[in-house]
Amino acid sequence: MLPARGAAAPRGILERLAHGEVVIGDGSFLITLEKRGYVKAGLWTPEAVVEHPEAVRQLHMEFLRAGSNVMQTFTFSASEDNMESKWEEVNAAACDLAREVAGKGDALVAGGVCQSSMYKYHKDEARIKKLFRLQLEVFARKNVDFLIAEYFEHVEEAVWAVEVLKELGKPVAVTMCIGPQGDMHGVTPGACAVELAKAGADIVGVNCRFGPETSLQTLRLMKQGLGAAGLSPHLMAQPLGFHTPDCGRGGFVDLPEYPFGLEPRVATRWDIQKYAREAYNLGVRYIGGCCGFEPYHIRAIAEELAPERGFLPPASEKHGSWGSGLDMHTKPWIRARARREHWENLLPASGRPFCPSLSKPDI
Repeated sequence: MLPARGAAAPRGILERLAHGEVVIGDGSFLITLEKRGYVKAGLWTPEAVVEHPEAVRQLHMEFLRAGSNVMQTFTFSASEDNMESKWEEVNAAACDLAREVAGKGDALVAGGVCQSSMYKYHKDEARIKKLFRLQLEVFARKNVDFLIAEYFEHVEEAVWAVEVLKELGKPVAVTMCIGPQGDMHGVTPGACAVELAKAGADIVGVNCRFGPETSLQTLRLMKQGLGAAGLSPHLMAQPLGFHTPDCGRGGFVDLPEYPFGLEPRVATRWDIQKYAREAYNLGVRYIGGCCGFEPYHIRAIAEELAPERGFLPPASEKHGSWGSGLDMHTKPWIRARARREHWENLLPASGRPFCPSLSKPDI
């Protein structure tokens, strides 16, 4: 087993990626904190950073120990249109929490914005850019290391976000919550990626809405489009920690199980090791997760890519590779599971005799 590595002086996101290093993102905040009783489903706004900072801090810490070297600010939907007067306090507090935890390891702080609630109804570029700019002003004061525009259904709005975030002069990543069919206006993944790269994004990819397999299909299409256009931004993947092959264009939000009955779809740690390897082989070097991605999923990425990274995360001290810790079990049939072949070929049961394997989206 490779040794765990301690804290080091943080280097910039683009410096890491340019050297071919694997950058591991964090995982689920909204859905995980909703399950823990700190976030209310619906608007999914992050008041928990001021109401229950200890809960947010603990989740950041768990992701850090699991191997994440990016602490993304918990600022999803924390814009003025969603939070009115609370937005500024929430953004500032989220930056402070992310910075506090990042300082305990070799991690960077990423200030994050997401699609606005008004784009679908009022495609007012000036108003929407103002929302992004307000959050950007907080990120500038707090001196985040880089910026992420995530969870965009429409490439037009994602381009607006990139244009605003570039004003700070720091690296910008952008991810869309789209599948292989493209954005909600029918723009293909390849064309979306090209528009985002031309807008100045340093890192381009996908996040949320779809599971690992579908997200990697989308990224392949993005990579093809970028290659045909002669563009080469870094690639980024942060999919769901759920299996969602039955999703339509809208992703998991259209499944009848969303958001309170998704547990039977949770990916195993071994599923995520497979995802990490496939993402790496595709050329993706910023690999993380979104909704449903628990710390042990992030640890699975770190363990799968430990040979490339040269070290294991602290959380691996309590986890044997491919179930190796089971070789001490008193029961021989359980000891027999202490091998890669068992877990790699496992077809896990749901325990629900009448549960269908797939659902039909509501839309």
